[in-house]
Amino acid sequence: MSKSYYEILGVAQDASAEVIKKAYRKLAMQYHPDRNNGNPEAEGKFKEAAEAYEVLSDGQKRRIYDTYGKEGLHNSGYRGPGSNDDIFSHINDIFGDIFGFSGRGRRRDPNAPVQGEDLRYDINISFMEAVHGVNRQVEITKRETCWTCEGTGARPGHHPQTCPGCQGRGQVIRSQGFFQVSTTCPRCGGTGQVITDPCADCHGQGLVNRSKKVNIRIPAGVDTGSRMRLTGEGEGGRRGGPSGDLYVVIHVDDHEYFQRDGQTIYLRLPLSMVRAALGCEVEAPTIHGTSKLKIPAGTQSGERFTLRGEGVPSLRGGGRGDMVVEVQVQTPTKLSKRQKELLREFDGMSKEQEEEGFFSRLFHGHLGKQKKKSDDSEKVANG
Repeated sequence: MSKSYYEILGVAQDASAEVIKKAYRKLAMQYHPDRNNGNPEAEGKFKEAAEAYEVLSDGQKRRIYDTYGKEGLHNSGYRGPGSNDDIFSHINDIFGDIFGFSGRGRRRDPNAPVQGEDLRYDINISFMEAVHGVNRQVEITKRETCWTCEGTGARPGHHPQTCPGCQGRGQVIRSQGFFQVSTTCPRCGGTGQVITDPCADCHGQGLVNRSKKVNIRIPAGVDTGSRMRLTGEGEGGRRGGPSGDLYVVIHVDDHEYFQRDGQTIYLRLPLSMVRAALGCEVEAPTIHGTSKLKIPAGTQSGERFTLRGEGVPSLRGGGRGDMVVEVQVQTPTKLSKRQKELLREFDGMSKEQEEEGFFSRLFHGHLGKQKKKSDDSEKVANG
């Protein structure tokens, strides 16, 4: 090729990887052989674009090319894209994100370690366990690395064989419109190998089901939806790979008296009408024990008082939240004869004061309105 790779793609020498990718995509669409009825000129341009993109999309090859040119690439061992399959792999990869299929990809190393999957465990705890923290030991059943085959899946002394479905490539190629689409071989999962003599204990899976007791230390301050990660307590790895993680999702039960909003605790405190009227000091229950709360005289039902630092500890440190106490004045339902007499006497005294004050305000208010109305009428009459 007489043109430089940059000229073939129509980009500047300092073009970014994204610009190079877009330029190649445009040329590949234009000169793809399936769209040009076998035109040899179009096929040649398509191969030129594929080679230019292979070099310029690879950081190391691009640096060699920019410094030493094509001769430097040949001296470094580069021989061009090679077979038609290699050329077509570029366009499959470049358009995979558009049409929803994967490109040629790379065959998995059949002997590479495989990390175990992450697992989830849901646990229910009480309201008080959530605000104070708790240690729990639970038993879970999970797949762990097979001790017999050490996670390989093959019977000891035997080895996997070349996959007959893909002949060891790990990929199968099929036509889709004017593309050749490479997909992972469904038989070997992309490894290029199959197990013909599976382990008797794990049946070729490399994993076996086992029950295990796990200690879970739940910190103070968690709430419904909180998640904890226990590293290495997930599914076992294969072929020497590490285990996955275990994610513990917490669900907190409701409390009979306390309600929670973040770090704030709410409590409805019942109080007799006498104590609310006279005022008193009570021992208010909290999530940490009890705390003295002064109720001023004349407190009405629904009034709220705040106890600082009597709420939920912060998971991130920095102290505890507050507790809000809402007073609910109680009306007695069962009274003795003497209590009834005293309440009637109290009601009579209160009634005189209330009626006197009420009718006084009502009478003066009514007269005031009548006088104002009369004055306004007189002003109108006098013009």
